[in-house]
Amino acid sequence: MAPLSQTPSSQSKKQSSISSFFTPKPAAAPKPTSLTSASQANGAVDGDDDDTLYERPNQNTAQSRRKPSRGIKRVLDDDGSDVENLEPSGKKAKGTSDGLCDDGPPKQQPQHSPNLTTSAKPVRTESGSAGAYVKASERTSKYLFSSSPVSEDVTPQEPDDDATRQAKQRLHEKFVKKLGRPDSIAELKRRDPLVDSETDDAGDEVAEEDKESQPKQNGRKKAPKTSKLTPMVKQVIDLKTAHMDKLLVVEVGYKFKFFGEDARVAAKELGIVCIPGKMRFDEHPSEAHLNRFASASIPVHRLHVHVKRLVQAGHKVGVVRQLETAALKAVGDNRNAPFVRKLTNVYTKATYIDDVEGLQGDSNANAAPATGFMLCLTESNANFGYGSDEKVHVGIVAVQPATGDIIYDDFEDGFMRSDIETRLLHIAPAEFLIVGELSKTTEKLIKHLSGSKSNVFGDQARVERIAKSKTIAAESYSNVSKFYADKMKITNFEENGQQKAHILDKVHKLSGHVTICLSSMIEHMREYGLEHVFDLTKNFQPFSARSHMLLNGNTLTSLEIYQNQTDHRTKGSLFWTMDRTKTKFGQRLLRKWVGRPLLDQSKLEERIAAVEELKDGERTMAVDKLKHLLSNTRGDLEKSLIRIYYKKCARPELLNVFQSLQRISNGYVHVTDPSLAGFSSPILCELVSALPKINDKVIQVLDKINLQAARDNDKYNFFRSEHETEDMTSHSLGIAAVEADLDEHRKVAAEKLGKSKVTYVTVSQIEYLIEVENTQLKRVPASWAKISGTKKVSRFHTPEVVRMTRERDQHKESLAAACDEAFTALLTDISTHYQEFRDCIQSLATLDCLLSLAELAAAPGYAKPTFTSEAKICVREGRHPMVEQLLLDSYVPNDIDLNSSDPDATRALLITGPNMGGKSSYVRQIALISIMGQIGSYVPASSAELGILDAVYTRMGAQDNMMKGESTFMVELSETADILKQAGRRSLVILDELGRGTSTHDGVAIAEAVLRECVDRGMLLGFITHYQHLAGLEGRLGDKSGLRNVHMRFREEDRENGRDADITFLYEVGGGVAHRSYGLNVARLANIPKSVLDAAAVKSKEMEEGMMMRKIGHLAGTVEDLFSNGTEEALQNLLGGLEQL
Repeated sequence: MAPLSQTPSSQSKKQSSISSFFTPKPAAAPKPTSLTSASQANGAVDGDDDDTLYERPNQNTAQSRRKPSRGIKRVLDDDGSDVENLEPSGKKAKGTSDGLCDDGPPKQQPQHSPNLTTSAKPVRTESGSAGAYVKASERTSKYLFSSSPVSEDVTPQEPDDDATRQAKQRLHEKFVKKLGRPDSIAELKRRDPLVDSETDDAGDEVAEEDKESQPKQNGRKKAPKTSKLTPMVKQVIDLKTAHMDKLLVVEVGYKFKFFGEDARVAAKELGIVCIPGKMRFDEHPSEAHLNRFASASIPVHRLHVHVKRLVQAGHKVGVVRQLETAALKAVGDNRNAPFVRKLTNVYTKATYIDDVEGLQGDSNANAAPATGFMLCLTESNANFGYGSDEKVHVGIVAVQPATGDIIYDDFEDGFMRSDIETRLLHIAPAEFLIVGELSKTTEKLIKHLSGSKSNVFGDQARVERIAKSKTIAAESYSNVSKFYADKMKITNFEENGQQKAHILDKVHKLSGHVTICLSSMIEHMREYGLEHVFDLTKNFQPFSARSHMLLNGNTLTSLEIYQNQTDHRTKGSLFWTMDRTKTKFGQRLLRKWVGRPLLDQSKLEERIAAVEELKDGERTMAVDKLKHLLSNTRGDLEKSLIRIYYKKCARPELLNVFQSLQRISNGYVHVTDPSLAGFSSPILCELVSALPKINDKVIQVLDKINLQAARDNDKYNFFRSEHETEDMTSHSLGIAAVEADLDEHRKVAAEKLGKSKVTYVTVSQIEYLIEVENTQLKRVPASWAKISGTKKVSRFHTPEVVRMTRERDQHKESLAAACDEAFTALLTDISTHYQEFRDCIQSLATLDCLLSLAELAAAPGYAKPTFTSEAKICVREGRHPMVEQLLLDSYVPNDIDLNSSDPDATRALLITGPNMGGKSSYVRQIALISIMGQIGSYVPASSAELGILDAVYTRMGAQDNMMKGESTFMVELSETADILKQAGRRSLVILDELGRGTSTHDGVAIAEAVLRECVDRGMLLGFITHYQHLAGLEGRLGDKSGLRNVHMRFREEDRENGRDADITFLYEVGGGVAHRSYGLNVARLANIPKSVLDAAAVKSKEMEEGMMMRKIGHLAGTVEDLFSNGTEEALQNLLGGLEQL
């Protein structure tokens, strides 16, 4: 080592040394530091005056690590004297090896001068021992405080030789590789600006030493926590990974739990607590500090209550259940593994058929009825022509899993997509399954109808999509054929070969688009275990049946057939007015009747004759018996029956269904022939005679069931003893044998305890406990296991009791499995007669609908309509069926007289009148009375003669369609165009204020042209307008045109002081034209500010007078032309002008 020399100190040099500490020095060659020796320690040589001190390496201490410091600490040496500690208070820098200086490579020692010595102070090293000397370098001397001045007289450092430079170069290259690492010098510089640039020359040995010392530091700290997943959590992650589209609820012991993000969603929807934790299932680094998943739990018995709320909120819920029990697992091969859990049920809004509460309770009568349909839709030519002439070929299949109804259709639609909209409004699906891509127009329509909770369906609808391959047509045909062929092989239905061939032929006759939808629906329903609903081919019904009038989407909305236009609820709709049904399945059938009026006159007359008989015989025994039967029918039999078919029915539910069916069939068991039904109407006789046909099969099922056990949902005693299976009997005997052995074991236990008798007790559901007083515990064998105890007694299980109770539990679990298997077999047997039971329920639903119409017919002011082959509507004192029920005051009746068969009769009404005068209510009344008549109902009038209409079209209201990119006027004209394309002579058309969405001239021109077209084609028409100019068409078209001007009557009070007249609406229809609309009166009712009203009144008067002057001027020119030319045309113009004045 190079020696360190010490120079004599003086007072001036001491002051210089103090000031030099606070003054940074420029980088220079290393200078030996002059220090005043405070004490000698551990091998340091003390000279008299200028004796040279040599640094002696300490062989007993570890290599010291020196770090840059912002301050200097004083430490005590072993002898108690102060020494300077060069260890920093901040972060540690790279350590140096023993005997090395900071500013040089490991073996490069500075040459010393014999005349220059420095004194080295002993300092405490990192290991804590004293006596290791650290040589002061240029870098450390800048921060060193000492009473001795820094030596100014130093010997310059000699330049490095070639070997040293090469060694430095190698060390530099190694150091560059470390740049960017957390422990690199560059990072230290960034964190500590006091680190001098000279530190860049630190050697690689420093890094190596740092690496070796790192484990020692880590050894003093706790190891970081690692996330260890339990087997059950791993199981949950695997399940969630396989079912990312579902909200999983997992059975864990006596609870169902949600995990991760599912827990957060469930807590939000259900209002339950979510325990914080990991939300993601992919071990994301952002959640590495969390050691458990977020979770939320619900009780087992409340599962379906919460699942129903989740599916109603639009979620797809998967239920994961434990497939093992503790008793069977204890003796199984996987006793040390977690319980086997699998996804057993998947539910969505349309496929949730386990709503037991909904089967019993009544839904909100004011809410829009949820049909529960799932609709599959596919479209061809979707990539061609996005212009106004775009046409698409559409196929749909809609299935209602809760009832088994299936609707299909195949049709072409225009650019307005009015046919798709009509079908969607009729079906009101809760879910969409889209096959392939749709055109932009169709996509916007579906998004508009299903995108919000305030839509026309009454709730937000789910939308799922599947891809459409190029060969999907062939694949779908193959899948459907295979599905029904396999069904024929395993079916238990008693069908002959001809019937089976008929089913396959019926399926194969479906169009290509419908086959694609059917195949997609079969595959989609497999996930829910409901694909067998398509086995019921008798339930397949085409949407566009020729025996029914199809009300399009505009008509359903404008006439408020299913729900009102204010809040989309049922109250205030035609369906709400006519619904007097007693059962849920009857209510669903009536909804179909309301939306599909009959076109067959003979069927219509039969139905209304049945309604008349039920109305007239209201107090007779036959009608009272039928009403009593329907009133006592509990539950939704149609939904329960399909649950039996799906094998998802509970035991109490099965008992209730068959007791209800027995009560229905027993009531008419004597009706072996329709003539014995007690009614004269053929419809009623057929329906009543269908009820007792299932009596034998119902009794056969009920004879197998133990009544009390079924009510208590006791699976072990559900079957009567003579109908138990061999497995059930075997395990029941096994349980009895074990219980007998347990009873005998009491004697053995009593002998061991020295008692004459021992009695088993049950505490906290733990059976076969033997109680021993604590004073007698010395008699208890050590082999007995203590289960519980109190201050006075202790309770034990003997080894024999443990063995026998375990054996009994195994028998119980096996018995439970055998009972479930037998119950499933019973449900399968019932399913073979599903169609017969369903026909009985459908007959009961039809009777419920007819009784509902009869109850409506008995209301005051309703009359039976008569039907004619002519296309006519002749009503006396007709009323609006919904408004009169909602109004507190009496409704003003009006007559209707339209006939397109008689050329001299009125076919079209041009209706004018003041705003809010009742024009729209009048034309709606015409349409609603016609629809009610063709449903088979009495109508609100004193008398009615109706012809059979093939369609009712309406164009009412002003609304745009932003989702389709259409303005108000565009929607108005598009709907009018559809009406003109489809309406015929037997169609009723309602047009309300056509042409108001554009300028007056264009609006009048369009309205007049459309009015002429409708009159020329002879359709029944109600045309509302505020264009009084159109009234002249009645005279110009002649008496044979069938056009007649009518107006809503009113009474106008005289004007006073220039104030606008007050109007009293009379709501009566009278002949002629109302030449003013009195809009200012409506403005006043709307609370428009008086200043605005006054200004508008002045402007209205000026415009009216100006228009009058122009008309008079025009008439003056006409008179002049008449006198000059004297032509007949001029005379006609003069007469027309005078009439307008």
